Amino acid sequence: MATPTTSKYDQYLNKKLSLKTSFTVLLVMVLVVWSFLYTGFSISDLMVGLPQIGNFFVQMVPPDWSYIHIILQPMLDTIRAAIVGTSLGAIASIPISLICASNIIKTKWITIPARFLLNILRTIPDLLLASIFVAIFGIGQVPGVLALFVLSISIIAKLFYESLETIDPGPMEAMTAVGANKIKWIMFGVIPQTVSIFLSYVLFSFEINIRASAVLGLVGAGGIGLFYDSTLGLFLYSKTAMIILFTLVIVVVIDYVSSKVRERLI
Repeated sequence: MATPTTSKYDQYLNKKLSLKTSFTVLLVMVLVVWSFLYTGFSISDLMVGLPQIGNFFVQMVPPDWSYIHIILQPMLDTIRAAIVGTSLGAIASIPISLICASNIIKTKWITIPARFLLNILRTIPDLLLASIFVAIFGIGQVPGVLALFVLSISIIAKLFYESLETIDPGPMEAMTAVGANKIKWIMFGVIPQTVSIFLSYVLFSFEINIRASAVLGLVGAGGIGLFYDSTLGLFLYSKTAMIILFTLVIVVVIDYVSSKVRERLI
């Protein structure tokens, strides 16, 4: 049976948690209302625009099936760009992840700046990266590949170095005890524990890059996105529908294959 002191303490804790919950809910509500007011969001405007969404989809039906032979090559270019960008990003992510992992590199003045730079890289939107590379290299596949390369690093390196910090330290400690150098320490102590995890992250990044590469063409980074931009700009909605369907099929197939491969790796 609880003592009176314990009962009062429990009541105090419950009251404190209740006040904290109420304050959190109130704060969230204030932020939501404030966001609605300052974004100019209007339910009436939304209701006026909803019928236009229906009209837009009506104009997409039926899709222009004859357009598929025109967009086949750009779609293959999009897939190739995703493959190249992911592959290069995966290779570059390995040393970056090793530098960021505090159990691999135990010098904080190296790991902390490396993580900070990686976080900065992750905050840059892929469309902004593509726009910058288009301004530098011009319209084409190169800006798209470079944007996907940076995007892959930001995804794989972040996930992989966090996984590195959770590996079993036993093999590394044993190798250190027998005088193994840093390279052997990584090759035989770290890689065997993380290779399957790393490959699963690469496949996950590839799935994201397929979707991203289809959008990057909107800013001139090549691939199928250029055709999205041109068909929408010319109000050729039946052709846009064909591009959307084709892209959807490709993405679903790649997602399914990648998920099955990742299930076998993990």
